[in-house]
Amino acid sequence: MAAAELGVLAPEAPETLSAAGPVERARALIPLLEAVAPEMERARELPPSVLEALRANDFFRLLTPAELGGQALPLPIYAEIIEALAIGDASTAWCVNQGNVSALSSATYLSPEVARRLFGDRDSGLAWGAQHTRAAAVPVADGWRVTGRWDFASGNRHARLLGAHVPVAEADGSARAGRLEFVTVLFPREQASITEDWAALGLRGTGSDTYEVRDLFIPGSHACFRDKPEGRRQHGPVSLLSSHLCYATGFAAVALGTARGLLDRYVALARGKAARAAAQAMKDNHCVQSEIARLEARLRACRMYLLGTVREAWAEAEGTRAVSLDTRMAMRLATTTVMGDATEVSVACYRAGGTTAILESEPFERRFRDAMCVSQHLQANPWHLEMVGRHLLGVEQPIAFL
Repeated sequence: MAAAELGVLAPEAPETLSAAGPVERARALIPLLEAVAPEMERARELPPSVLEALRANDFFRLLTPAELGGQALPLPIYAEIIEALAIGDASTAWCVNQGNVSALSSATYLSPEVARRLFGDRDSGLAWGAQHTRAAAVPVADGWRVTGRWDFASGNRHARLLGAHVPVAEADGSARAGRLEFVTVLFPREQASITEDWAALGLRGTGSDTYEVRDLFIPGSHACFRDKPEGRRQHGPVSLLSSHLCYATGFAAVALGTARGLLDRYVALARGKAARAAAQAMKDNHCVQSEIARLEARLRACRMYLLGTVREAWAEAEGTRAVSLDTRMAMRLATTTVMGDATEVSVACYRAGGTTAILESEPFERRFRDAMCVSQHLQANPWHLEMVGRHLLGVEQPIAFL
């Protein structure tokens, strides 16, 4: 079945982008993102002005292969773009990362013809939710019959496509015995029942709703088994990295950008505020001076650690057409560590803001809530560190999230 029959538009000719580089274009959006952030919070979705800017810069196809109409940017540059967007607004950066890696990790395993129809249009967009075992994909002639319910579909409100990661069932619909296997299926958003139930501490603008399908037919051409190297249909350097490591790189960059936004506001506050109970302005307080220097050093170290590690991995992928287990472990260690350390910088900046930081009218409170939500993601889970430690010690173990 052709993509047009699924309600997906064919690719449009790309417009000419600004002569500025993509990182510079992302940084140029920071004032807009800061200005509309309250609107995003209330609406729980990216507003039209933001979507227009993101699409005009082709920011939802940053990693998509060039032969499919995308920009095929190196992963280190991609991380800088996500970081820049997060300085303005974490929800925007989160949606851009989620959408880019989701599109990349499915397009890599689809036929080029189908992938181009689905992702060749810069306005298409893909969102999907968390993997669930309370779902089933039953193999049928020419495709799958899918039933299930998924949550955390970040960015679904502006996406034309939804996807789902579904346990493969037996032909009679019963659970498959033995090793659990997930198939990823793609379908038009209007074919799902959407429950706009996103209510969270932070990242409110992501609109990470719940959605459901019942006995939905998915053509086999619109389904794939991701992160299986033998099934790749695209072979650029980024295809050598798993979706987990690409997601982790982007979400670590979100944590960095969120912390940078908070630290910049702490500095601005300290330059002009005198605490009620203090005899001197914050900028003249020796403790504040040393704390700001330490936080700046720590955040810069996090940034260099993440970008340096990703650059090493990218150089290896380009030079050897492979990414070693040691390098993948190094990426996992860097992304998990940076997400944790950047969060600690965010917390320190919030605490330093005193009572100013608790007010919705001030620029601390929303960013702090966003930082807390970013830190709760699977990619930031400390048990990743145990896996890396076992690897460094030579302990045999099953390898996951690499």
